[in-house]
Amino acid sequence: MAADLALLLDPGYLGDLPARTMDEVRAMRAECQEVETGLSLLRRLVQGRLDIVGLEGTRRAAGDDPADLGDLIARLPEVLSDRTHAPGMGRLPQVMSPGDLPADLEAELDAIVGGSGLSQLSTQTDEQLRSITDRLAELEVKVSGQRHALFEKIDALQAEITRRYKTGEASVDSLL
Repeated sequence: MAADLALLLDPGYLGDLPARTMDEVRAMRAECQEVETGLSLLRRLVQGRLDIVGLEGTRRAAGDDPADLGDLIARLPEVLSDRTHAPGMGRLPQVMSPGDLPADLEAELDAIVGGSGLSQLSTQTDEQLRSITDRLAELEVKVSGQRHALFEKIDALQAEITRRYKTGEASVDSLL
């Protein structure tokens, strides 16, 4: 990842914005946007795994055979397309291709249920399945909270850029 997530989330990261150059403020905004895009992708991965684990729980509650992976696989498109639009206002991504995912969060996701672990859900007990669900839900809340905190930084940086244009400290001519 281009930037350290902990550094970006530090309360002192923005510092004295009016004292920074316009190039610094823009670079900080771009850095936050890139990391937020990676967090957004990670959150979607967590939600996808949460949906798959939830589907397995639903199948079991309905009395379906946990060993029948064919049924689980057949229902994946329906389950995974369920979140084509997240609740809330949403934001258009400013960076279309994220850098690396935050390594510690990606490792945390893999520790809960890595890609190969999804194919072995049928071997998990009901209690293990509930534990996986709870841990994935906690991780989704954590990642969402970090994204929200980054949005606050991005908004503050954008407000500073806007303020400079409105007050004449910055000129559109400087962009040309």
